[in-house]
Amino acid sequence: MTISDIAKMAGVSSAAVSRYLNGGPLSEQKRAVIHEVVEKTGYRPDTAAQTLRTGKVNQVGVIAPSIGSQSVGQITEGIASELDAKNYLLLLGNTELDAQRELGYLTAMQRNHVAGIILLGSYYTPQLAQALKNCRVPVVVTGQRFQDVACVYNDDRTAARELAQRMLDHGRRRIVYIGGTERDDATGVQRREGVQDALNAAGLNGEQMPRICCNAFTMEEGQRCMQELLVRCPDLDGVVCVTDTVAFGAMRALREAGRHVGQDVGLAGVGDSWAGSMMEPGLATVRFYQKQVGQEAARILLQMLEENGSSGPVRQVTLGYQIVERGSL
Repeated sequence: MTISDIAKMAGVSSAAVSRYLNGGPLSEQKRAVIHEVVEKTGYRPDTAAQTLRTGKVNQVGVIAPSIGSQSVGQITEGIASELDAKNYLLLLGNTELDAQRELGYLTAMQRNHVAGIILLGSYYTPQLAQALKNCRVPVVVTGQRFQDVACVYNDDRTAARELAQRMLDHGRRRIVYIGGTERDDATGVQRREGVQDALNAAGLNGEQMPRICCNAFTMEEGQRCMQELLVRCPDLDGVVCVTDTVAFGAMRALREAGRHVGQDVGLAGVGDSWAGSMMEPGLATVRFYQKQVGQEAARILLQMLEENGSSGPVRQVTLGYQIVERGSL
């Protein structure tokens, strides 16, 4: 079975079939007809021949910081749904937050002729900035805002500010914060500054807010940080956490200390984990639309591939959020 055979069965030109297989521009009518024939025959193009002819394969590299993360899974799902529709395969690399592995994946994926790369939220470093600048294929970053790079990211600061404001609306005034490393601009800096913004707007001193940085987004770290804050600030009445998982650990520490979440102390996280809706009281949180982040990133990358490297404005897209109020406030 060849491209010519598929073209004859679909009643279209061989060029149209080639554009379909390579994710090129094509009318929806022709795309549907070709898709039906391809599915019926089980035709798959010879990837080795494609690579020799075009210098690339229909693969997109996705570099993730931790494949065990709920948000990474949601973003990857969104990317895959868009790539599948354009007959691109997804090649996944897992860095486990190792900066050198991240740089290694960027190099290795280019050597393996991927058409483009989507880099999921990462720490910004001069080495990474240079590597992105030197990339020979289009790159889109998610979860962070990097200068001069196509990006899709969440409005972390505004979301954290509104979440803290909801806690203030419930009468909490002695609010503390459990954050992440400030090497990460989105989760480390933007979320912390958002909480401080809300306190400042309420006439409180946000810069003096008691806070602690956890070493990882785990329940164990959330519990440890909460225990330390209870010693430092025994009269605290509100806790905002950088993620839901950290908040689950904080909840355990509060209960062990005899504090009643949702009554004498408010608690909130970020991420809208499914577990937060199952516990009692339910965890107040921020819902980011992570699947849509992945979909938008893939669409931008595919458009860059269609434009074949033509110069144009760098697309940077901010997606919205939703505050989910539950009993823990």
